[in-house]
Amino acid sequence: MNTRLNQAQPYALCLFRIVIGLLFACHGASSLFGLFGGTHSVSVGAWPGWYAAVIQLVGGILVMLGLGTRVAALIASGSMAYAYFKVHQPEALLPIQNEGEPAAVFCWAFFLLIFTGPGALALDQLFSRRGAESGDAGTREKTAAVTV
Repeated sequence: MNTRLNQAQPYALCLFRIVIGLLFACHGASSLFGLFGGTHSVSVGAWPGWYAAVIQLVGGILVMLGLGTRVAALIASGSMAYAYFKVHQPEALLPIQNEGEPAAVFCWAFFLLIFTGPGALALDQLFSRRGAESGDAGTREKTAAVTV
């Protein structure tokens, strides 16, 4: 049983990354453009709401695609920590009291992705393979030139 679960781990992590990224991007799109029942509540350039919404939209898309996952997750996690402590926590101590559960959950979900990476089926892996293949080709050419 453990062997099968361990083999499925990269794919479960991939699904986790995609769902968290999609939800985060939808939240940003809702704030920026009023999509998905949102109210388009932030003015362009307004601190911190507009910047948070841009981080949510762009960061969510990057995490969902698995492109620059760890960096995007670091920025997203930090923005959610900021949101929790500046917006929610002054209202009450616990997330259930201050309506900060989404900020806390997103913060910790992205924090996890910083350390685990994107899992399977990420664009990061596609680009790292291409880089490795071109690096291997360059190494083979240099080796062939030295042996001739």
